[in-house]
Amino acid sequence: MNFSGATIYLISTLIDLYITAVMLRLLLQWVRADFYNPVCQFLVLITNPLLIPLRRVIPSIGRLDTASVVLMLALEVLGVWLINKLRDVPLGMDALLMFGLVKLILTLLWTYFFLIIVLVILSWVGQRARHPIVPLIVQLTDPVLAPIRRVIPVLGGFDLAPLVALIAIRFLIVLLPTSF
Repeated sequence: MNFSGATIYLISTLIDLYITAVMLRLLLQWVRADFYNPVCQFLVLITNPLLIPLRRVIPSIGRLDTASVVLMLALEVLGVWLINKLRDVPLGMDALLMFGLVKLILTLLWTYFFLIIVLVILSWVGQRARHPIVPLIVQLTDPVLAPIRRVIPVLGGFDLAPLVALIAIRFLIVLLPTSF
């Protein structure tokens, strides 16, 4: 029976989902999304229990919600520690912090990778989509795609910015170490 593997999968998945929720909330704050949107309300609802107490202790730096960043990094470090504890692999604090930071960067890159893919699919099939997540996806991906669009304009009705962004993001993912 592979109880350890199943436990590692469950812990890793739950922590990663929560970190993604905190990250999406942080990114939505960064792009000044409409927080009356139901998707934003959901993210606020599930992240507030841990973020509100942290915000009392850790102030924001400018527009950066430092408490969110600290929470994500702490959860990544906790996840790496738990998984390595279950695998019986001892790691020092420096290695835990490094792996946690790398995992956090990978989560950010994969989040943008999938958001851009969803944006492309929506551009093909969802021209009249009225789901509340559609404007959020556009707002979230615009900071990544807009600089590329300034360099590579729309050619013959084809926007190549998502393709360039996906290639660049995938390149960065391949550069980072992925095994812990």
